[in-house]
Amino acid sequence: MEYQLDQGFGGAGRFGLIVLSTDESLENEARMLFAGRDLCLLHSRIPAQPDVTPKSLASMENHMTATAERLPRGLEVIGYGCTSGATVIGPERVADLVRKAHPEAQVTNPMSSVIAALKALKSNNIAMITPYVESVNEPMIAALNDTGIAVARQESFLEEDDYTVARIAESSTLEAIKNIAKTTDCDAIFVSCTNLRSFGIIERAEAETGLPVISSNLAFLWHMLKLAGTDARGWWPGRLFAQ
Repeated sequence: MEYQLDQGFGGAGRFGLIVLSTDESLENEARMLFAGRDLCLLHSRIPAQPDVTPKSLASMENHMTATAERLPRGLEVIGYGCTSGATVIGPERVADLVRKAHPEAQVTNPMSSVIAALKALKSNNIAMITPYVESVNEPMIAALNDTGIAVARQESFLEEDDYTVARIAESSTLEAIKNIAKTTDCDAIFVSCTNLRSFGIIERAEAETGLPVISSNLAFLWHMLKLAGTDARGWWPGRLFAQ
């Protein structure tokens, strides 16, 4: 039989996500943002340890290229979905390893995306909320400082187990945001970790604090869309997607 070809899914962009095997939140929040839009979003799972430590994060470097190879060709942007992992491994190293499998793709990660988002919001003095233990928080603060973004205050749930992180209630994160806003002179609040849910409370957090609030996933998906040249203004409530 004869057949015709078209471009398939993804008229407004073709994207690949490298998701941690322990992550339960990134894919679901991505679906919330991309629902009903002419986009192609494909996932590949990278082996990850349930305990989030610098050593376990660094181990993902060994699986990066093989995981990227499981994504099909022709993707415009590929994102490695781990804020702390990208910090420990290094954004340039992540990009190099992904491009071994997809040399034509643009590559990003949540930490690079957060930096781009904060610069778009003209925010350089932030408060940061994380679920991480201190040995993971420290290199992230250093990475932000290296780009000229000062972390005026950082608070953490101090949770090492990624399974538990995915179950931290959004109400707890909202209370942490409100508390840190009351006690810190800052111009934005960053909620870190792709496994820490926040899409349901970002709009309320901004309204109650009067500050821009971004999460790893919000900035990450925004940056992937931006790299693809997709006009995503208004796709999500909040100041970032008004840019």
